[in-house]
Amino acid sequence: MTDYLTTPEGRRIAYDRIDGTGPGVVFLHGLKSDMQGTKAVALADWARRTGRPFLRFDCSGHGVSGGAFEDGTIGQWFEDARAAIRELTQGPQVLIGSSMGGWLSLLIAREHPELVAGLVTIAGAPDFTEDGYWAALDPRQRAQMVRQGYIDFPSDYGAPYRISHALIEDGRERLVLRAPLSLPFPSRFLQGSADTVVSVATALRLFDHATGSDIRLSVVKGADHRFSEPADIALICNTIEEILARIAPRIG
Repeated sequence: MTDYLTTPEGRRIAYDRIDGTGPGVVFLHGLKSDMQGTKAVALADWARRTGRPFLRFDCSGHGVSGGAFEDGTIGQWFEDARAAIRELTQGPQVLIGSSMGGWLSLLIAREHPELVAGLVTIAGAPDFTEDGYWAALDPRQRAQMVRQGYIDFPSDYGAPYRISHALIEDGRERLVLRAPLSLPFPSRFLQGSADTVVSVATALRLFDHATGSDIRLSVVKGADHRFSEPADIALICNTIEEILARIAPRIG
């Protein structure tokens, strides 16, 4: 059942929450995705089977949440995630961030480590506005984006993505690979070797950049950006269970 939360900033975001025992798990979806994606639904099923508290939600401008995608920014979606975690969970959570959700989970970890017990990124896309979209534009296209306020980028998932200049500019205020990034809790980065959206090089850059005593990177040969094949889902669930086992003595 879908419920709604109004954030402190006044945005109305949709969420689905499953009650359970022990440290909870929160799923953060990717750009132009939502809480009905394959991984989010599979993790909800896992939570029901295991009796684990679980939260999934749609950032504003995504899914059935309020707002328009084209008006959104990384900062706004970070605020949405922070509000959902603060208002709808209890205690430190294990964050599962897919693609853009990986960037959001890293921002939560950096700005509010008290909310985080563990972290899993799936094809994590930190700083993608700068290193992906902006870097792909030539000087003429950059001038066009500044002039008209957006550029339409082709997508492997259907209609083009309208990327606003505001999204690019706001993203520059939220970069996580240009300043110290401490992850003082179990952190796992899952990456597919056949991902054409987020490269293995990006995963290695994050792995090299982040600091912490319990950080691991797993590259799955042949997995693509969706990371949604049965074996991929099983790996995600096993990784979460590993983290929960590690944090149980500390939290439980």
